[in-house]
This record gives sequence, structure tokens and C-alpha cells, in this order.
Amino acid sequence: MQKDKVLLYGANGYTGELIARYAIEYKLQPILAGRKEETLRSLAERLQLPYRIFGLNDATELQQQLQDVQLVIHAAGPFSHTAKQMVEACIATHTHYIDINGDISVFEFIKTYDAAAKQANIMLLPGAGFDVIPTDCTALQLKEQLPDATHLQLAFISNGGGLSHGTATTMAQRIGEKAVIRANGVLVKRPLGYKGFWLNAAGKKRFVMSLQWGDISTAHHTTGIPNIEVFTGMQPKTYRLLKFQFLFNWLLRTTFIRNIIQQKINERPAGPTDEQRANGSTIVWGKVWNAKGEERTSVLQCADGYSVTAWGNLLIAQKIVQGNWKPGYQTPASAYGKELIFEIPKSKALTTA
Repeated sequence: MQKDKVLLYGANGYTGELIARYAIEYKLQPILAGRKEETLRSLAERLQLPYRIFGLNDATELQQQLQDVQLVIHAAGPFSHTAKQMVEACIATHTHYIDINGDISVFEFIKTYDAAAKQANIMLLPGAGFDVIPTDCTALQLKEQLPDATHLQLAFISNGGGLSHGTATTMAQRIGEKAVIRANGVLVKRPLGYKGFWLNAAGKKRFVMSLQWGDISTAHHTTGIPNIEVFTGMQPKTYRLLKFQFLFNWLLRTTFIRNIIQQKINERPAGPTDEQRANGSTIVWGKVWNAKGEERTSVLQCADGYSVTAWGNLLIAQKIVQGNWKPGYQTPASAYGKELIFEIPKSKALTTA
């Protein structure tokens, strides 16, 4: 059977629908897939795309659905619940895999399938969106400027936009847990927001705090730098409040509290509006240094996170369909280089030093 189709699983979600809407701009006509027939049928009819209805728990059926598929764009999270089934089905059917994941533990888990993916002659590339294309490209650029770098810090500051239900749900499932950094090559837990500082980026002084972000895994794969921390823009007063979260972590981890938070998420809009996304942007800052104290920094600007994720997944999907891919586990920059971010609309370099 000829494998020439692209399948978008989770097309009924906020980010999945964005990917489906923009697919025509990349000359792609993905099969929309998921479990909710009514929602998928309506979207497929509106976009004039084919669709399939199936779940992930029946391995035999899942493999049957992928027999004619060259590439899966996996957009159905939380990926801690869905990645294993889809990755294993892709390996069994020799189908390329990319996703919109941002969970460190999922990156680390998918990486364990590197040898199996190479044997199946396919590419596994999680994080084919905002998490982690801009930061991964920044990390590789800095590594090339300072090859003996021992430490890497990355930060992103979002202007406008908002959270989708899926992203908010993933965050809610992590609330009350510790953050993670990489120290001497090893993943180490730290209190959420254990470090904060002011930085100068794009002509403004901005406060950032540490958080758990995909690059703790992916930037290490891309660059080999053993010490990595990631930060996000935050109001200083919020940061000060988070410093005391450890006192309440036991409560935040309870099912009762998480159910309340999830209910609040479900009452909100599915995600930012098109206007909010169009007006949103993101600053990405990076810094490396070596044992001699030599430093390099870099700053870029890109679109809001959801637009970068939609365009990034479609750009990489287009490359794969055209035969441009590497076997095994890859990150965006390890597969396509530090310039990949600049192939995504609204991306531009600001400063490098």
C-alpha cells in the first residue's frame, strides 16, 4: 500500500484546528482524525478535508488507520497519556511522527525509541511548534558561537495571546509539582520559580522566572550543553507569591483542587481569538557561557505561540513529505538547523553578541 497521506490526530482541539485551517498554505491536505465524530465532521466539511474517527487504545485498529499514512501530526494531549500509543503505532507502520508536545518527561520518553525509529527508517520529532522551535534554534545558534559552552539559559516573554484548553489542562495536571533543570547533564528538581532576574531584551528591561520547559530535554539533545535553565516573563509580584507555593503543594496536588481548576478552564473560551494571535508576539532570549567566563547572547522575535506551533508543524510536515528528514529521534534544530525559526512567518533576529 502506498504511504502518501498526512494524518492530523486531535484536529478537533484548539491547536489541531489551527493546523488544519492553515494546511492549505503549505500545500497539504491532511486527514483530520480523532474520537469526536460530530466535531470532526463539521470541521472536515468546512475545510473540505477527509476525516477518520478512531481512538488510541486499540493498537490493532490504530495501526490499520496508519497503513496508508506517511506522517502523523499528533495534536491530542495530554501527551503523557497519548504519546506512547501513537509513537508505537508509527514505528510498527513505518510512519513519521511529529507533535505539539511540550512536556519534558514526554520528550525524554520518546527519545528512548530512537533506535526503534532508526530501524523502522522514520523520524520522531516531538515539539514541532512553539515548544520548542524558537528556543531550540536559539540554543543551537549559541552553541555554534561558543562550542565549549557549559551553561545555557533560555527565556521567552509573551506579549498578548492566551492559553488554549489543552495547554491549560496540561499545566493544571502539573500544578503543585516541582520544576526541573539540567545540572551536569542530569535532570534535577527545583522549586517552581526558584530563580528570577531582570534581563535586557529588545530594548526593554524584563523580569523572568524559572519554569519547567521542554528545552531542559531538547536543548541538551541538540547542543550537548550539560547545564540548562529556562525562564519565562513574569510580573515580579506574581513571582514573589510563587516563592511560597511550596507551602501549599500538598493541597494543589489533590484531585479536589485540580478538578476545580479544570472546571474553571472548561468555562473559558477554547483559546485566543484570531485577532489576539495576530496582535501577539514573543521575545526569545538566550545566553551561554563557558568555563573561562566567555559569554554569548542572542535575542529573536517571533509570532504568538499558537501561530508558531501551527506554522511550525506544517512547515516540518511539508519538509517530510518532500523527503527532507532524518531517521530516529530528532529535535527541530537537530533535524533542520538553527535557521528553521526564520522560515516561520513573523520571525526575525534582534540582537546577537
